[in-house]
Amino acid sequence: MSVAFVKEESAEAASETVLPARPISGRPNLVTEAGLKLLQDELARAQEALEEASRIEDINERRRQSAVPYRDAQYFAERVRTAQLMPAPASNDVVAFGHKVTFERDDGRVQTYRIVGEDEANPAAGTISHGSPVAIALMGKSVGDVVRAGQHELEIIAIE
Repeated sequence: MSVAFVKEESAEAASETVLPARPISGRPNLVTEAGLKLLQDELARAQEALEEASRIEDINERRRQSAVPYRDAQYFAERVRTAQLMPAPASNDVVAFGHKVTFERDDGRVQTYRIVGEDEANPAAGTISHGSPVAIALMGKSVGDVVRAGQHELEIIAIE
């Protein structure tokens, strides 16, 4: 096997393992206490996986195994660095970041979501990002207000 072939193989393997950066929105990185903890835990997990991959002797396999943890470590380090810890809302008069909001849709469905940071959001678990269309429509409104979100009207029935 020629040295040129080995270098080509290594260069090819290296280019296969360079992943694009995870996208970060231009919105402020608002977080709850739980959201900040989640970011810190994910950063620690990515750093652990990167350390584990660095112990692999085969350079090409090390590159392959390092790609995802490296990308994730960069992402979570930036998210922790830019996190703006938000205090719990002082009152339940007006919808704000951190509130749990219950609303009724114009089709009769009643839904409850807590407004949280982007990385913490999981609609299936009852949380939505402060940058989501529904959260944007609800913020600053009070119980009894009707807002438009997409094709639907939502009436706020509770703020916790």
